[in-house]
Amino acid sequence: MDLASLEIFQIVAAEMSVTKAAVRLGRAQSNVSTRIQQLEESLGAALFSREGKRMALTEQGRVLMDYSMRLLALADEARQAMHPTQPNGTLRIGAMESTAATRLPAVVGAFHRQWPGVDLKVSTGHSLGLLRALDDGLIDCAYIALPPHEHGSAQTLLAAQNLDGRAVFREQIMLLISAARPTLVAPGDAPLRLAAFKAGCTYRALGQRWIADQWPDGAQRLHIEDVTSYDEMIARVAAGQCASFVPQSVLERNGPMADIQATHALDVDTWLVHRNGYATPAFAQLSALSGQSPTSIALPEKGTLQ
Repeated sequence: MDLASLEIFQIVAAEMSVTKAAVRLGRAQSNVSTRIQQLEESLGAALFSREGKRMALTEQGRVLMDYSMRLLALADEARQAMHPTQPNGTLRIGAMESTAATRLPAVVGAFHRQWPGVDLKVSTGHSLGLLRALDDGLIDCAYIALPPHEHGSAQTLLAAQNLDGRAVFREQIMLLISAARPTLVAPGDAPLRLAAFKAGCTYRALGQRWIADQWPDGAQRLHIEDVTSYDEMIARVAAGQCASFVPQSVLERNGPMADIQATHALDVDTWLVHRNGYATPAFAQLSALSGQSPTSIALPEKGTLQ
């Protein structure tokens, strides 16, 4: 099992075809097939199964995929460490949906103009999922909102997970309700429905905390409906179906919305976090472009991550 074989394995898995992988790699099809067979023999496990003309990962193949991503990332980090003043290689960036849509384009655009040889790979997810991806070595850094926690500073929360980071953006989180409804909820109303990303989203957890603080009785009747995008949240609020918590930066993309009433509810910092000890030149440049100095974050004093 060598790095070249793992790279071939990943591309075959991505293309689900030896033929397509060979074209992408610029290798003979027989060479790619042989490398996969040799890898399977060395591991004593079948990595692929055939489904018609397509190849799919077996259970053992999926396990190896996780390890191969971490091994290749570590090898790339080692290569970068050999040239500490020159950004190179790959930088895998995770980001919340809102950050990827509103903050990140300017940052990665400026980065690419200055260092076009660095391969930037961006993926999105909720904060808890991005923290897990960092822990698993699947990404190198992430823009997240720190979850509610009971004790200690933000740095203490990160250190407990072998992470480090700093606050780089501050978001105004707005409560959205239908303009046809003058208050969040009126006495005797049906349970309040809140449109939010699935559990693991920090804005969802902080929004629930805000509702519990502002409307304790009604919070017991809160019903949360999972959605997959901010556009869906906004549309459902405008239709009078739900309330929602959305960053002001996202709202600014849409312009005036006559059917929605937006009220400032929270200020939440976005942190750029990374594993302790991760310090490649490419990441240093990304960090510099993301802000010059950290800002403090006011986290709720109690509560748990959902």
